[in-house]
Amino acid sequence: MNAPSGPNPGELITQMTSVAQAPSVATPDVVGPRPTIDITPPVGWWAIPFREVWDYRELLYFFVWRDVKVRYKQTAIGVAWVVLQPLMTSAIFVLFFGRLAKLSPQGVPSLVFYFAGLVPWMYFAYSLNHATNTVVDNQNLLTKVYFPRLILPITAVLSGLVDFAIGFLMMLGVTLGYRIRPGASILWLPALLLLAVCTAFGVGLWTSALNALYRDVRAVMPFLVQFWMFASPVAYPSTMVPARWRWLYGLNPMAGVIDGFRWALTGHGQPPGVPLLVSAVMVAIVLITGLMFFYRMEGTVADLV
Repeated sequence: MNAPSGPNPGELITQMTSVAQAPSVATPDVVGPRPTIDITPPVGWWAIPFREVWDYRELLYFFVWRDVKVRYKQTAIGVAWVVLQPLMTSAIFVLFFGRLAKLSPQGVPSLVFYFAGLVPWMYFAYSLNHATNTVVDNQNLLTKVYFPRLILPITAVLSGLVDFAIGFLMMLGVTLGYRIRPGASILWLPALLLLAVCTAFGVGLWTSALNALYRDVRAVMPFLVQFWMFASPVAYPSTMVPARWRWLYGLNPMAGVIDGFRWALTGHGQPPGVPLLVSAVMVAIVLITGLMFFYRMEGTVADLV
């Protein structure tokens, strides 16, 4: 029997050549059409893009990580500055306000008194200064790519929490070193920290937007932060404020935060009460109005910076 004969090599080469030279047929797009995203200016005062900020949460993470790395890049002692700065400032306060001015530290060791006030205050001061300059410092990025501008002040507030965590552990070590054991009052610390974060964020929204409009804000901020520190019970107990001015003193949210931190760690001082409630209301007002003002400015910030 003869085996069935197939195509000879010449015919195979001819068929392969004709297939290679045949015009290509476009395959249908199985994925579907690409979505179109329209970027429009804000329409109303309340149209704050919280959902959009959540969609960009990975970018927020990388911004926070960038700020932390840049802050301590090429430093000799690195993160140790987080501990040394409040520790050295506390030693200066002990010398001048405790020994020379004879200010009473409310029945607790002077170093504990000043350290417990400086740790939350330094977080607030750093976050506020960083939030004020964050829009102007990222002007090259703002003019090239779109992302929710609200991420920038959020980054400034969150990046400061890394320093706060290290300083808080040192503050807890100093407190335990003086044989002071925090009681159940320490459970107030998360709420007090949240109030400090919201204060820095709310004020930072106003100052960052104003700094994009008027560069004078950058020069005014050091004086504002310094005045705010002396208007807060960082270097002195709040009991020194006359009783008739306590209601006005309670409008300063950081006064309630600092007093609350000392009370939560040592059990001495003023427990949270009506002044802290007044501070919380003030923070809510500043935060809501700051969000509205910042969002209205967001549509033109690329042209202003």
